Amino acid sequence: MVDSREENVTWLTQEAYDRLKAEFEYLSGPGRVDIAKKIEAAREEGDLKENGGYHAAKEEQGKMEGRILQLRQLLDQARVGEAPRAEGVVGPGMTVTIRFDGDDDDEVTFLLASREESGAPIDVYSPRSPLGAAINGKKIGERATYTLPNGRQNTVEILEAVPYIGN
Repeated sequence: MVDSREENVTWLTQEAYDRLKAEFEYLSGPGRVDIAKKIEAAREEGDLKENGGYHAAKEEQGKMEGRILQLRQLLDQARVGEAPRAEGVVGPGMTVTIRFDGDDDDEVTFLLASREESGAPIDVYSPRSPLGAAINGKKIGERATYTLPNGRQNTVEILEAVPYIGN
């Protein structure tokens, strides 16, 4: 049985964690102060109904608060370090090579990890994406089928799954 808390864990490198934590600290501290000053300055310009600067600042504030909430949740659920992994089994932190059904030459290699690891030199697919969820836990030689956004089904074969070792 899978521990439901494990499903929500996001594995991050120390570098990604530090970068996200710094962004969170800036946005929830000096960032909030800066946007409050922008709103106050725009408010002093007069009529709020036709004040584009005020509405733009309020929209920016809403986006920033959304990002703060997203970062707080991500950091609260993050584990720093290496995800537990076994070579040959697809999981977060693995470099995975797949082949799409019906196309003997179309192989794709990517890192299965959080989108927050976007600094990786190869493409990053989220374990929560349809493809990522379908292949997670599969072994080399196994096949996985997932549903595309257009409703069609696609099947892939796992060719390789090795721990990601960075640049």
